[in-house]
Amino acid sequence: MGTPEFACPALKALASSRHSVQLVVTGMDSRGRRGMETNPTPVRHTAESLGLPVMTVDSPKSPLLAERVQELSPDLIVVIAYKVLPQNLYSIPRLGAINVHASLLPKYRGAAPINHAIMNGETETGLTAFLLQPSVDTGDVVGQRTVTIGENETFGELYNRLSSLSGAFLLETLEKMESGTAGSQRQDESMASKAPKIFPADTVIQFTQSAERVRNFVRGLSPHPGATTEYRGSIIKILVCAHATDSSRESDLPGTLVVHKNRLFVQCQDSALEIIQIKPSGKSIMDGSAFINGFHPQSGERFGAGSPTLKESR
Repeated sequence: MGTPEFACPALKALASSRHSVQLVVTGMDSRGRRGMETNPTPVRHTAESLGLPVMTVDSPKSPLLAERVQELSPDLIVVIAYKVLPQNLYSIPRLGAINVHASLLPKYRGAAPINHAIMNGETETGLTAFLLQPSVDTGDVVGQRTVTIGENETFGELYNRLSSLSGAFLLETLEKMESGTAGSQRQDESMASKAPKIFPADTVIQFTQSAERVRNFVRGLSPHPGATTEYRGSIIKILVCAHATDSSRESDLPGTLVVHKNRLFVQCQDSALEIIQIKPSGKSIMDGSAFINGFHPQSGERFGAGSPTLKESR
């Protein structure tokens, strides 16, 4: 059971193993921009390319889904990046259900564990397989793999890396469960932290924070959904930034821009960051130099809500 691209490598690994995939469950097709064509979920597309039976449902609480799973009488349900399953569904299989989660539980329970780990400056994360129980992401752990987070690694890069590792991790976990060597370990509630879904309001950059915290915030949201700020009345996304060594001015307010030798810098609470990749509203992604050539920002202008227009800044 899964929906996004993240779950596809694990599905492929499972399909090519000695295990039998009796059914793939995923979300409904989405509508195209014009509302005419429909787009299958990545998991449905992958399952059909592998010749696997697929069932699309609006909700895992669907009585038809419970009936279908009951008929199949599977040994196990594997859940990766899917909705919360009701107890009456995950209790059907002989071994219950396991979820492969992209964090080292109990840290970062929730819908956006990869984003929040990077945003918080973590140096490691990983994959956790756990048994489902009524409370979300709290079940007993049956397997974990630790992964180091690169100093400059973005959400997109880590997402792809963890996804690619999930297939081998899943098969190793299943082998241990089948042989009885997996065991299970209760999660330490004193170590628990949350990783809630990220909404547009959560993407706004606070330049009053330290440069390192802002840099991690940008990394944790790049390339999607993108860390945002306001500039000349429009929303822009900053996708990559780096510590600056020669353009920090302690007298500048946080959010102040500095244009120096065709490079663009922004002041944070303690030092400046260089803007490496930026995406203005309605425009393609560009580097700092292209932004300077296209928008002609002036040193002293500011990023952030209520930032003055060029005319006002003069």
